[in-house]
Amino acid sequence: MSQHSIFITGAAAGIGAATARLFAAQGWFVGLFDIDEAGVHRLAQELGAKNCYAAKLDVSNAEAWQQVLTEFMQHAGRLDVLLNNAGILASGALEDIPLARQHQLIDVNVKGVLNGCYLALPYLKKTQGSRVINLCSASALYGQPSLAVYSASKFAVRGLTEALDLEWASYGIKVMDVLPLFVQTDMVTNMNADSIKNMGVHLTASDVANTILQAATYKGRLPKVHWTVGKSTRFFYALSGAAPDFISRSINQFISRHQ
Repeated sequence: MSQHSIFITGAAAGIGAATARLFAAQGWFVGLFDIDEAGVHRLAQELGAKNCYAAKLDVSNAEAWQQVLTEFMQHAGRLDVLLNNAGILASGALEDIPLARQHQLIDVNVKGVLNGCYLALPYLKKTQGSRVINLCSASALYGQPSLAVYSASKFAVRGLTEALDLEWASYGIKVMDVLPLFVQTDMVTNMNADSIKNMGVHLTASDVANTILQAATYKGRLPKVHWTVGKSTRFFYALSGAAPDFISRSINQFISRHQ
């Protein structure tokens, strides 16, 4: 059997880079794609030319997706895992964030994932046991103040994940998402939200990468769509499915309180 491969967006730093290093160490061929072209090429030098392919990708651009998918397949020959990891964040009160920035967030976090799923499908169909893993967030469990549009974008990713996992089951393609709380990456630097000040940042990019590897290699008989990262996220995930709305609202109001 040929070498397994993973296509990673947002691969230049943070969770994407940590995932690329982990999968390369496991013997996978890794596709490194990011709007930061210099960043993915530096990572490619680190991993070695035989182990990866790197190129610039603006995930909001469908034509760019088509081009890099073609190039990736020429190098990898198969697509086992599509990891839609690229994302951006804008924090603060809704009225304080320029509307253009909020539109950009939707373009990257939602349209970028949609582009990847739609355009990678023909290649996923050709690879037995293929799967899509979308980077979601604990903010897709209950809407977060000061992260309203980011939270909404992750609700969209969660909904798309659930729907496509059912829709693509007939193709043998699994669709999953990974839901971490705040992660120690550049994305949360200078983040303006009381929830991060109250809860802190306890997860690393490697924590998330390890969960992505578990999802990518999962062979359990029962479907597993949502993969939480860390004890706090598991608690909030369980709470979201069991507690009445007013309790979930009260808890989220408490963790996002201004001190």
